[in-house]
Amino acid sequence: MKNTSIHSTLGLFILSCAALVFAGCGPSGDSSSSSGGSSSSAAPAAETPGAVSQTIELTANDQMKFNLERFAVKVGSTVKIHLKNVGSMPKMSMGHNVVVLKQGTDEKAFVEAAIQAPANDYIPQAQEDAVIAHTKMLGGGEDDSVTFKVPSKKGNYTFLCSFPGHFQVGMKGTMIVN
Repeated sequence: MKNTSIHSTLGLFILSCAALVFAGCGPSGDSSSSSGGSSSSAAPAAETPGAVSQTIELTANDQMKFNLERFAVKVGSTVKIHLKNVGSMPKMSMGHNVVVLKQGTDEKAFVEAAIQAPANDYIPQAQEDAVIAHTKMLGGGEDDSVTFKVPSKKGNYTFLCSFPGHFQVGMKGTMIVN
């Protein structure tokens, strides 16, 4: 009788452990993991109010380039941009972020003001209302994500890196809202 009780307890323990192991094997639903890939978007998620409908995988490198020059999103949808700095240089010398600006923003004036805002990840406080979304400043190997609601106005919106000098050498692109 004692052996049967031990075997039953041991069997229950093994089944519980197996259930925990297999529960971790499926998709987690967390699309913030860093894959380092260069795809422009993931498959759209189910249309649930407030749920992320698209994830944009964006990379930045030591040559001051994004992997994408443009990407398209739907009016009013909720989008996540995942930025990975695939370079190796430290943040202080070759940091990257992604800043999505509202239509009509003077990009040159924005990045000129950004030079004076290193403590705020090069986001000028006087122009924060021109920003739709932004990631933090990243050094080599780091990544960050930002989730935001796409504007309701169709058209082209600039995204850029606000680290000093990067916009001027072409570290920018277009978010196409349709």
